[in-house]
Amino acid sequence: MILKKMFSRKWLLTSLLVFLGTAVCIRLGIWQLDRLEQRRAFNTQVESMRAAELLDLNHSLPENISMMEWRAVTVKGEYDFENQVALRNQYNGDQYGYHLITPLLFSGTAVLVDRGWVPADGNSVPADWRKYDEAGTVTVTGQIRLGQGKPAFGGVADALPGNGEMLFVWNNLNVEQISVQLEFAILDVYIQPNTNGNDTIPPIPFQPVVELTEGSHFGYALQWFTFAAILFVGYPFYLRKQA
Repeated sequence: MILKKMFSRKWLLTSLLVFLGTAVCIRLGIWQLDRLEQRRAFNTQVESMRAAELLDLNHSLPENISMMEWRAVTVKGEYDFENQVALRNQYNGDQYGYHLITPLLFSGTAVLVDRGWVPADGNSVPADWRKYDEAGTVTVTGQIRLGQGKPAFGGVADALPGNGEMLFVWNNLNVEQISVQLEFAILDVYIQPNTNGNDTIPPIPFQPVVELTEGSHFGYALQWFTFAAILFVGYPFYLRKQA
């Protein structure tokens, strides 16, 4: 009786909307569970890499280094300031500026290093950045990081100039794309140096705060599945009362 009433002319549209709403709630619940699994995988990656011993790139250069994001790393080499670029829209507290991204040459190859924040004022062109040069051999210790392309939502994609000129100011630290404009090979990761709380002289290194929690994804999934159950189970009772 209830099933017949659901698909009657009077209730057909309402029934279809209820079924659609139920399906949407279930899909959103599954999406939250997928995000929970992604979060768990991320947490496992960070914890396992941070538990690994310090990787010295001068002694060992793993082929699978792109699988080692968040691992502690150290390398000794010389900066190539001629091919240095900057990452825009970076802040130190409430101060706007750039991050200087500089190739570090070592053992016949190179790796990009996010040397840190510099103020926007007085640093609009590459020649201005040269006052932050570190001459000679330097040792960089930090974490292995993967490059980032344009975010899925928002953000602006970078495009290399069509005339072959070098793009010096970037929206995204896209290692693969930056490597295209370099005349030498670089690793497909970059290094984010360790920070020093007392360091107030630019470039100031930056390390993101990583929260190794599962977030609220499981709770949100339960909510969506509950909404689906309420719609699917409650609708027939509603129809029965209408009788």
